[in-house]
Amino acid sequence: MKPLSLPPRLLMGPGPINCYPRVLQAMSTQLVGQYDPVMTGYMNEVMALYRQVFNTNNKQTLLVDGTSRAGIEAVLVSCIEPGDKVLVPVFGRFGHLLAEIAERAGAEVHTIETAWGEVFAPEQIEAAIREIRPKVLAVVQGDTSTTMLQPLEHLGEICQRYDVLFYSDATASIGGNPFETDKWGLDAVSVGLQKCLGGPSGSAPVTLSEKYVECVRKRHHVEAGIRDAHHQSASGSRIRSNYFDLPMIMDYWGEERLNHHTEAASMLFCARECAVNLLDEGQEAVLSRHKTAGDAMLAGIQAMSLQPFGDLSNKMTNVVGVNIPDEVDGEAIRSTLLNTFNIEIGTSFGPLKGKIWRIGTMGYNAREDAVYHTLQSLETVLRRSGMSLPLGEAVDAAMAVYAGRAE
Repeated sequence: MKPLSLPPRLLMGPGPINCYPRVLQAMSTQLVGQYDPVMTGYMNEVMALYRQVFNTNNKQTLLVDGTSRAGIEAVLVSCIEPGDKVLVPVFGRFGHLLAEIAERAGAEVHTIETAWGEVFAPEQIEAAIREIRPKVLAVVQGDTSTTMLQPLEHLGEICQRYDVLFYSDATASIGGNPFETDKWGLDAVSVGLQKCLGGPSGSAPVTLSEKYVECVRKRHHVEAGIRDAHHQSASGSRIRSNYFDLPMIMDYWGEERLNHHTEAASMLFCARECAVNLLDEGQEAVLSRHKTAGDAMLAGIQAMSLQPFGDLSNKMTNVVGVNIPDEVDGEAIRSTLLNTFNIEIGTSFGPLKGKIWRIGTMGYNAREDAVYHTLQSLETVLRRSGMSLPLGEAVDAAMAVYAGRAE
């Protein structure tokens, strides 16, 4: 068997991305037992760190072991009972994912849709809430399939007026775009590490409000530390998953330390380092770094006479969609970038499949040299494919953005 050997890829797609070096180092740390005081101490520390990442005072802020989709499923399956109404505003692929998971949990799912490349006004969402009266509003903040960022700041107040649980998946956006759990009135948030937080996929930080916790606790019964597997809520419904049962996971992370699973220790160390890295640099500094890198990438794309996709006023800072020129083979360009220049950029899904590239500037890769290298390499590949391009102007435009931010 040959030793594990991977090419030195620069991951400039919509995620995953290259990890921060300190995150990779943390993952190689030797293990201790799951109830060792050192281990439970780090679990408590991770909870405290992610309260700062989420900008919340929520006591129940913890990790779900699994990819970001595990966090989504845990939040939805734990609060949805069969027949509950769930409203999902869909503006890309991942809205459809939230709708599917809610449907599998037994919800009566209602969706509103807008064109890919656009987002919703709060009035549109309020009108749907007023008509449907859902138990849960489930919305993606940043959808990498379209590169759009859905504004959330006005939705919490709307949900409070109509007594609706407000949940957001912020996997693709947190760390690179502002996110204010308490200020915006969110009841549940789930994320992953593999975007702006600069880690690998495999751990899903979540934060849960008291209102959400009260809702899911009603579905659970614990007596003398032993779970009554036959207990059902007044409506006759138990949480359908054992692994994604958040009341059980909360008891595992809480002072009770009731056994539920064996914590994925290496991913916990990794998630800790992602948070420490963000907070050491400073949230505002990290947001600014992502915005500068995103602005520089966008400026370079436009200087190459390529057309960015979607409503740029609602674009995520950390990824840009690029309309693939008619005169080139989009997949051939991506293949040459990958295999000749070791740079990965993304395609898209659904109605955008084969129509746009998605170029990310996230986490460790939201840095000046990565932006320049990607733009120069893309320009070279496009020029060699037959396109007539203004030579060097992409990198010059990006450098002007960085120079302007430095002044």
